[in-house]
Amino acid sequence: MAEITGDADRIVAALAAGGGQLDPYPLYAELHELGQASALTSGKLPYAAAAYGYRAVDQIMRDATFEVHDALRLEPMSPTWRDHPVLVTLMNSMMFSNGDRHGRMRALFRKVFTPRRVQEMEPDVIAIAAELLDRIELLGADGAEVDYMAEFAYLLPARVVGRLLGLPDDDISWFRAQVDVINDWLDFRRKGPEVLAAADKAAADITTYYLDLIAQRRAKPEGDLISDLVRAVADGTHQVTDLELVGNLLVLFNASFSTTIHLFGNAIPLLLGGSDGRAQLLKDPAAYVEEVLRYDTPAHVFIRLASRDTEFLGVPLKEGQLVAVLTGAANRDPRRFADPARFDPARPDNQPISFGAGAHYCLGAALARTEAQLALPMVVERFPQLALGSEPVRTDQFILRGYKSLPVTVSSLVTAGGSADASG
Repeated sequence: MAEITGDADRIVAALAAGGGQLDPYPLYAELHELGQASALTSGKLPYAAAAYGYRAVDQIMRDATFEVHDALRLEPMSPTWRDHPVLVTLMNSMMFSNGDRHGRMRALFRKVFTPRRVQEMEPDVIAIAAELLDRIELLGADGAEVDYMAEFAYLLPARVVGRLLGLPDDDISWFRAQVDVINDWLDFRRKGPEVLAAADKAAADITTYYLDLIAQRRAKPEGDLISDLVRAVADGTHQVTDLELVGNLLVLFNASFSTTIHLFGNAIPLLLGGSDGRAQLLKDPAAYVEEVLRYDTPAHVFIRLASRDTEFLGVPLKEGQLVAVLTGAANRDPRRFADPARFDPARPDNQPISFGAGAHYCLGAALARTEAQLALPMVVERFPQLALGSEPVRTDQFILRGYKSLPVTVSSLVTAGGSADASG
């Protein structure tokens, strides 16, 4: 047992130290040789255990014994946490709440953020995608490289969730920048004082922005999600404060934006890496998107803590100890997915756990899937000559795995004589 535990410590430490953003999958394969979950005993990591098998990840996310980090748990660890706007904002959200408080806030958002509302967003997704593809066509004329991440993968989900919430298009780039700063701090390798200070400022600015917008919608409702949330609170059936609305709007923007960016980005090398990628996508967009979510999932890590002394799959845990829940590893578990290192959109019974499970299942999952299923086919239909350009750049995060830039070409280079250069 000691040797196995040592192996798990080494592998998880390697993931945290940088192996995660470069290529976590060989390390995940090593973890799978150890079973479903392992204790971490070196003392060099903040986690007492890691869950990485599909069954273990699914079980721990559905087990109420394991909670997210909330204000009650944070208080004894960091008595000054209220001095940090990013912590105050996040602790006012479902993402960092448990039990009745979590259920109270989630019930409000589920009431207004319904499957029907997601379906009603489909024309917006198509219209925004078409507008962005028009711009890419202009930028990519004569074989010029275009950064797909900057011009499409970032802008489409940001504008879609902005349209959902009622944020002006002109504010989206500012908003996205604030969320990126907060995500930097959330990444478990990026907790330095400078990162925290930047996240505090971003959270404070977002709070001011949302409180102003909530007040506007309370005075003059419109057809957006924030107006519906304000109305639902005003009728007295949902007891949610304005600061709780702010925290959850931040999380909803994050959940509907950050992971979707990397879903769009991670799909492109897979589309272009095989001879029949385009055909597979166009034949069954839903199945293709599910396999992207499994094979190269955007969100690789969730954190849970033991609410009491317990045992999980043979690993003893004391109250308050943390567990690293590796969803990226679970999606490559050979006990759940045959030949997991093979990209196969026709894979039977394909149910990746990319958006979590249980009470904290991602509220933005349906919108992310809808955007990808609608927009990715539009990309390949619009640009039949789509190809990878110069070397892409990975993000320096592990929790959210994807690309910072992904240069592509969308047309062949035209020579001075007017003929297409086949090398383009």
